[in-house]
Amino acid sequence: MELQVISRTELKEIMKQAFIGVLAERKDLLEDAVSEAILDFKLGIAIEEGDTGEYISEEEIFSKIAE
Repeated sequence: MELQVISRTELKEIMKQAFIGVLAERKDLLEDAVSEAILDFKLGIAIEEGDTGEYISEEEIFSKIAE
């Protein structure tokens, strides 16, 4: 097998075409990724909004779980 050398520009174009091909055939992958990113962002906002700086002990948490 003969070894071929390709330039950085050619490799970049090959990778770009492969990426476009995958996204065209598997749109669900992009949709899932965007959906997960939105959910992560919303979770981060909810955590920030819920952070009051007040903490409770581990024992209190476990007692609430056991109820």
